[in-house]
Amino acid sequence: MTIELLCPFLGFSPEMWELSNLFRQKIFEAFSKTDSYGMIFTYVWSFDSKEDWDYVDKVCEIFEGNGGEVYLVELEADLDERIKRNKTPHRLEHKPSKRNVEQSEQRMRTATENHRLNSFDGEIARKNYMKINNTKLAPAEVASRIKEEFSL
Repeated sequence: MTIELLCPFLGFSPEMWELSNLFRQKIFEAFSKTDSYGMIFTYVWSFDSKEDWDYVDKVCEIFEGNGGEVYLVELEADLDERIKRNKTPHRLEHKPSKRNVEQSEQRMRTATENHRLNSFDGEIARKNYMKINNTKLAPAEVASRIKEEFSL
């Protein structure tokens, strides 16, 4: 949501990412102090980037430091399927930054070429972690598996 808020003003610039991360941090800090049931946060994690590992650790610490539990769910899908999903009416309606389909697809391809976007087996050693290849799964099936795995 922070990307969609800032992208119309700053594009995919370093300034946009800096503000997005700042907004997210402040939102996480405020939310982690509430008694709300939970929050879902999505993140494209470059597993070959120490900076991304540090960022995920920092986000986890915000919630865990306030008594919350963190559940990490790694979703994995084939690139062709991700590109197909990136063009769906629902995605385009809710994510204006994806409406330039060519640019959005190029960003996905570049990220895939330049970074390792899925973990190795055993690489994430957190108690509340699961990995799902959702290439051929409907969102409801993925949600059901997550709820079952973590007894949510």
